[in-house]
Amino acid sequence: MASNGSERPRIGITTYLEPTIWGVWERDAALLPRVYLDSVVAAGGVPLLLPPVGTDPSILDLLDGLVIAGGCDVDPTSYGAVPHSETVDTRPGRDDHEAVLIRAALEKDLPLLAICRGLQMLNVTLGGTLHQHLPEAVGHDEHRPSPAIFGRTDVKIDPGSLTAELFGDRTTVHCYHHQALDVVAESLHVTARAGDGTVEAAEVTGHGFALGVQWHPEENPDDLRLFRALVAEASRRRTT
Repeated sequence: MASNGSERPRIGITTYLEPTIWGVWERDAALLPRVYLDSVVAAGGVPLLLPPVGTDPSILDLLDGLVIAGGCDVDPTSYGAVPHSETVDTRPGRDDHEAVLIRAALEKDLPLLAICRGLQMLNVTLGGTLHQHLPEAVGHDEHRPSPAIFGRTDVKIDPGSLTAELFGDRTTVHCYHHQALDVVAESLHVTARAGDGTVEAAEVTGHGFALGVQWHPEENPDDLRLFRALVAEASRRRTT
């Protein structure tokens, strides 16, 4: 999107459609934790919420960057698997919506940051599969230590990657997930792993900025490196 370089880039963020209570009302609502909004604003961008209904990839024409947010489990039928007993909270409509946006963003080479579930959706959309219940694969539950409590994961990063440019060879991150990448899509390049081998970051081959992380960068307001990098890339794209 060519525009005045003084304007802040518009960053679209996917939202959740969930049963919600506010005041006297109990209805389905499109929602998103505020930390995503604060992170984009603090990094210099303008956040725009994208509800998972009325899917139309042309919305990306209005954006300079896209965040695929975290959330519930990815529906295993979307990658040809039988649901595990621990896969209990899925939103197939949201999966379909985000897959459309991911494909369109990659086709346009729109700067893309996929967070937690977002990385899983990126992998599945490109043909990969998931571990439906990670503790069975790694033998512990440190990636999701207890309900509503984020864990901390040490991540080792491959040199020569965008991930390494942002974080160096190691970093420690906030995590909360019980699913993770299993078979990695052919067009994804794994750039970081936890000590137990869990894929923590991956980049789409052949794209300027298309990065997914298994952790939750929005939960650490003292470390805006991912959001600043996304906004910086979106700004460059906006002025070309």
